[in-house]
Amino acid sequence: MDGSVRAASDGAAGPPPYFRGNESSLVSALKTLLFFTILMVTLPIGLYFASKAYIFEGSMKMSSSDSYFYAAIVAVLAVHVVLALFVYVAWNEGTPKGKGKDD
Repeated sequence: MDGSVRAASDGAAGPPPYFRGNESSLVSALKTLLFFTILMVTLPIGLYFASKAYIFEGSMKMSSSDSYFYAAIVAVLAVHVVLALFVYVAWNEGTPKGKGKDD
């Protein structure tokens, strides 16, 4: 009877083997999401202030109101680029990485 109790407790000790593959894909997905979240926050804000100060007001000598407008356009374009990159990475994340064509 002692052996059957040990066998039952061994089965409940850890997650099933198929769960480990899901765990690594979950961690990968969360890392991707975290990376693009940080990129979505920092890149447009950084490009807004950098383009306003250095490009539009600095080198192009635009007025402050014009530089606000064009810097906002740069920030919106950066948001769209990051969003498109996220969709591309998320779409291709689960596909196998084969060199050749499968027939």
